[in-house]
Amino acid sequence: MNKNKKAFTLFNAIFLGIGSMVGAGIFIVIGQAGAIAGNLVIVSFIITAFIALLCGYSLSKLAITYPSRGGIIEYLVQSYGEGFFSGALGVLFYLAQLISLAAVAKAFGTYVSTYMSQGITELYTNIFAVSILGIFVIINLFGATLISKIESFIVIIKLTALLIFSIVAIYYIDPSHFTLADSPKSINILYSLGLTFFAYQGFSVITNSVEDMQNPSKTMLKAMIYTILIVAVLYISVTVAVFGNLSLAEIIKSKDFALAEAAQPEFGLIGFKIIVATALIATASAINATLYAVTQIGYTLAKDGDLPVSYERHVFHNSEGLLISALLIIPMILFLNLSEIAAVAAITILLIQGFTHIGHLFVIKKTGANLFLVILAISGTVVAAIFAIYYTSGQIDNFGLYIVLAFVGTFSLEVLLRLFNNRTIKKQVLFELKSLNKPADSSLF
Repeated sequence: MNKNKKAFTLFNAIFLGIGSMVGAGIFIVIGQAGAIAGNLVIVSFIITAFIALLCGYSLSKLAITYPSRGGIIEYLVQSYGEGFFSGALGVLFYLAQLISLAAVAKAFGTYVSTYMSQGITELYTNIFAVSILGIFVIINLFGATLISKIESFIVIIKLTALLIFSIVAIYYIDPSHFTLADSPKSINILYSLGLTFFAYQGFSVITNSVEDMQNPSKTMLKAMIYTILIVAVLYISVTVAVFGNLSLAEIIKSKDFALAEAAQPEFGLIGFKIIVATALIATASAINATLYAVTQIGYTLAKDGDLPVSYERHVFHNSEGLLISALLIIPMILFLNLSEIAAVAAITILLIQGFTHIGHLFVIKKTGANLFLVILAISGTVVAAIFAIYYTSGQIDNFGLYIVLAFVGTFSLEVLLRLFNNRTIKKQVLFELKSLNKPADSSLF
């Protein structure tokens, strides 16, 4: 057996990507975005699939030029240099992961509350959300070996449930639900882009496997494109199934658990419960995976100089960063509702993607990427973020101010960390590996 053989084949990378993308996002987003764009949200999912493909292309080129498990953080440092700006963006990326985790935990609490006799209440939602966060903090403190071993099994369960639901529900759709007469204004498609992109956002995880990937110069881009296309087909099918079985009024009423509600017309209460159970499995696995990633990001940034050194100190089999991250997440769960957290998470992820692809322009001669496609990736993320901020500002008081304060706070924190810690975020890849810089398969860009 060849000991130097890398673990990730094309199939493994695709499976990793699908597992990361098809998580809590679709269970949160479909009702939230549907409440904005109505049945036109199908168009929104199609548009954001194209944006995700463009972003995936840009990230793939960066990944094979700068092969590092650090992923987006590494690309930011390579693009903007080991300076103040890249350090602040690294902290912002860490914050984005915390917000995403809060959204997933809140979604878990919402779906569990559907089992309660009193129905969904803020108290039950918060109790269950904080509880699941606490459970996985404990699991991560003692090591999450068991969870990691069953992760592939979890992926199969949620994919199977969504596929069966889509196939059967599409067969029974009511065509009248797709008439344009009752659809919101077309501009609402643009307002919903931020949320639908959030459902795709897990594709960047594929780049983190580059060091363990077989022939990454060819495998990375193929894995990225195939994964996004497969997930796009699944998401569009699920969306058609939901809107074909529920009226817009019903979707708005049940926007926090619309996917489960859509299973009732044909599957009855048992169908509702099965989709809820699937959502709980998906969100639980996403919480575990994201919590682990957040801890590692905190540890990496502390080690490289952008978060307090306390993140590095070990507690059992993990670091203090795990506990600090959890303590930062809890107020988000308690004081924001699911719509607010989902909106903030979606916009923050879009902004990070935008900055990453803008930075790509500074190193594009090294990556050999197509300039036009990178510019399209920038345009897609920036336009989606602008419309999402504009719309959300009208729904949440002072939301625009919150975004500005988040940036000011992030950059201020970076200044303080530099003054008191005298550290800077460092490049992990100090040279390009020629074997990874060969042109990708010409059939894929």
